[in-house]
Amino acid sequence: MPPAVTPIPVSEADLSQVRYDDAGLVPAIVQEEGTGEVLMMAWMNETTLRRTLEEGRTVFWSRSRQEEWRKGDTSGDRQYVRRAAYDCDGDTLLFVVEQEGDGACHTGAHSCFFRSFGADG
Repeated sequence: MPPAVTPIPVSEADLSQVRYDDAGLVPAIVQEEGTGEVLMMAWMNETTLRRTLEEGRTVFWSRSRQEEWRKGDTSGDRQYVRRAAYDCDGDTLLFVVEQEGDGACHTGAHSCFFRSFGADG
């Protein structure tokens, strides 16, 4: 049985605090509930942010394809939003998620941040 979808209640006042770049995008960091591990970073526009909060699943904007994409629709590695926040400047979002499936990275890794500078091999 998949995790429960939980929409995140949000006010227009909160949404008005988000600051988008010149392309209408804001970075969204995704962190795993329970472990605190940073899973990935992707971009959102106003529509995908609203959709994420309303649907309770992460929805992003692909800069390369110029289209929306819902995490896991193709891979099955879905992200169910448990908490959502924006930083003090309103120019970065944070989503704490329950990760379903193998992981968040398109490479098949659990986290996109599996490589370290200066690490051997």
